[in-house]
Amino acid sequence: MHFLAYILIYPFLLLVSILPFRLLYAFSDGLYFLLYRIVGYRKKVVQENLNLVFPEKSKAEINDITKKFYHHLCDMMVESIKSLTISEAQLKKRFTFKNVEVIKNLEKDNKSTILICAHYGSWEWIFILQTYVKSKGHAIYKRIENKYFDKLVKRIRAKYNTKLITTKETIPILIASKERGELTINGFVSDQSPRRRKALHWNDFMNIKVPIHTGAEMLAKKLDMAVVFFSVKRLKRGYYETTFKTITTSPNEYKDFEITDIFLRLVEEQIYDAPEFYLWTHKRWKYRNDVPPEFQ
Repeated sequence: MHFLAYILIYPFLLLVSILPFRLLYAFSDGLYFLLYRIVGYRKKVVQENLNLVFPEKSKAEINDITKKFYHHLCDMMVESIKSLTISEAQLKKRFTFKNVEVIKNLEKDNKSTILICAHYGSWEWIFILQTYVKSKGHAIYKRIENKYFDKLVKRIRAKYNTKLITTKETIPILIASKERGELTINGFVSDQSPRRRKALHWNDFMNIKVPIHTGAEMLAKKLDMAVVFFSVKRLKRGYYETTFKTITTSPNEYKDFEITDIFLRLVEEQIYDAPEFYLWTHKRWKYRNDVPPEFQ
């Protein structure tokens, strides 16, 4: 069944991916009309999240952010599909780095890096970073249930020497890399909600107490890696600029969860600046009413 789904859907994805950008974004506009106007994909979740974190905003303001968010979400979807066939030159033109020397200087210091971000702006094209740096790239991800699409995503990322690894694979793979003396740059998207029973840390995120992922910080301390936050700014449709900010090169000098909390504050700054570019379809605040007594 998985193979049947793959052979039916893949030709359509390939066809979309070869569209010139003008037609690609026309397709995105149609997708917006379908998802937002007709299907209402997770529209209730989006507006509940926005009302929750922006209680001071009017209904008109919430609706405006919602519409802008769905336009951006659809652009992200088609840009992800475009990754199938986009050239390196086109990708470098559309996804630029303001201060890639931050990563290069860490490499000069023989320092591997935890590269941490949120579901904000655009993270689909970050793998082009590998063409600018020497470090071996890993991206931590959740395996796709359909093994054929999972292989496809891995193949796309591998074009620029980025290997996708699951959470369970992360520690043994990075320990082995360290033992071999390899420099690595390891991407974590760390703003979503962990399972309540597994949460080690709760704190305010957008003024609401929720469980927080701490895996990136824990791994940085275990393997003595630098922690670098990257933010992505949308310059115009289809064009993005990434900025790197070093949180620390000495993670073990920080108290537990302090690095994670710094990361959260940086994410909040992005969201307050332009909320339409955050991924509001996820139920990020679903455990807000279930805070354990020891974290209250």
